Amino acid sequence: MSNSAPGQASVRSAHRKATGLAIAAAVGGFLFGFDSSVINGAVDAIEGQFDLNSTVTGLVVAVALLGCALGAWSGGKLADRWGRTHVMVLGAVLFFASSILSAIAWSAWDLALWRFMAGVGIGIASVIAPAYIAEIAPAAVRGRLGSLQQLAITVGIFTALLSDQILATSAGGAANELWLGWEAWRWMFLVAVIPAAVYGILALRMPESPRYLVTKGKDDDARRVLASVLGPDEDVDERIAEIHHSISKDEENAELGSLKGDRFGLKPIVWVGIVMAIFQQFVGINVIFYYSTTLWQAVGFEESQAFLVSTITAVTNVAVTFIAIALIDKVGRRPLLLIGSAGMAVSLGLMAVCFTQATGSGEDITLAAPWSIIALISANAFVVFFGATWGPLMWVLLGEMFPNRIRAAALGVGAAANWIANFAITLTFPPMLATFGPAIPYLMYAIFAVLSFFFVLGKIPETKGVELEDMAGEAYKRA
Repeated sequence: MSNSAPGQASVRSAHRKATGLAIAAAVGGFLFGFDSSVINGAVDAIEGQFDLNSTVTGLVVAVALLGCALGAWSGGKLADRWGRTHVMVLGAVLFFASSILSAIAWSAWDLALWRFMAGVGIGIASVIAPAYIAEIAPAAVRGRLGSLQQLAITVGIFTALLSDQILATSAGGAANELWLGWEAWRWMFLVAVIPAAVYGILALRMPESPRYLVTKGKDDDARRVLASVLGPDEDVDERIAEIHHSISKDEENAELGSLKGDRFGLKPIVWVGIVMAIFQQFVGINVIFYYSTTLWQAVGFEESQAFLVSTITAVTNVAVTFIAIALIDKVGRRPLLLIGSAGMAVSLGLMAVCFTQATGSGEDITLAAPWSIIALISANAFVVFFGATWGPLMWVLLGEMFPNRIRAAALGVGAAANWIANFAITLTFPPMLATFGPAIPYLMYAIFAVLSFFFVLGKIPETKGVELEDMAGEAYKRA
């Protein structure tokens, strides 16, 4: 007992170090959630301030998603060239600058440009955090540490919602002046400079990913980082040798280090990541968050209560992420995804059935009891199933399922696909709602949830406990 106790203490210390680094990296996820949601409280004020029609307003809101896709795609490539922490700093600078420039915007067009810049920063953060966490985390706790990214995103969404509400209430409305002659909506954007600065400072102090260091021939630096996060039970030299072996295998066959393959121009495993990322958005999660007011009003809530019910949804989303953190390294990735797909399919299907009983059209729809209660329960059940499974697990898998040589680039492509799918769903819901009512969109999302179940069953590899150096075999076997 006396011999094992110091060893256990050293393991715990190493895991605490890995957890601290994962939390620091996940601050990028907080910015991701905060910056993508902060505009929600400012939309009406911006529309009035610049006298915009609904089309231009929609463009100003949605253009950030296109920036996210660009940031995700380029972030993976830059991470392989510059290193993970340097790209984190770039993301922080983009967040910081875009927050100030959005706050002082003088027209819709320059605001759209700064929102696009913010989107690039969000896209970079969406790629770098899961890649970095996967590469510094011990295999035994990699899943729960990877889930911190999604937890940070949900906390960021909630914080943006709360911040917007406090500022708007303090000014008596988002369009009213608050401090220094600036309207409240401008302060909503400016607040983001605080977490952006924190993220940048942390990124400057964080050690580089050991796997990136080995690729650059910096074995001694990589050895120090691995020793600090793995603990005494792990043979650091053996791990360095394994990384070298995986790199040399890639270099023997240049195609292994490329995303290019024989399936429509890409490797099969890259397509698995892309399709998984698309499914995560095609189940319609952002419809619940972006257009929740319509749903809540339809089931009987007054417009003035929208913040309360949206807050309940946001808090639920934060809380259920802890379910994933608790179970992911015990139950595994595939079982949780399958449970999530089944639960989302049932809850979305119930919502579709409920809305076939709605009266009215477009945003002016009403549901009578008991359909209103069933729809409300189903919507929150959907958030629970998504938040405990597909929400965090997609990012965890994108961070760990690819071979070392292509991880950052493949993750970038998958994340870009996720943002483009987000853009498509966000843009198509309002016209679908106006044309068909809510039943058809929710039925479509339910069908995608069913398809995601069979996709997981056939294509998603189980990565629980698998070392990153062994990931190529696990991933390619199933893809």
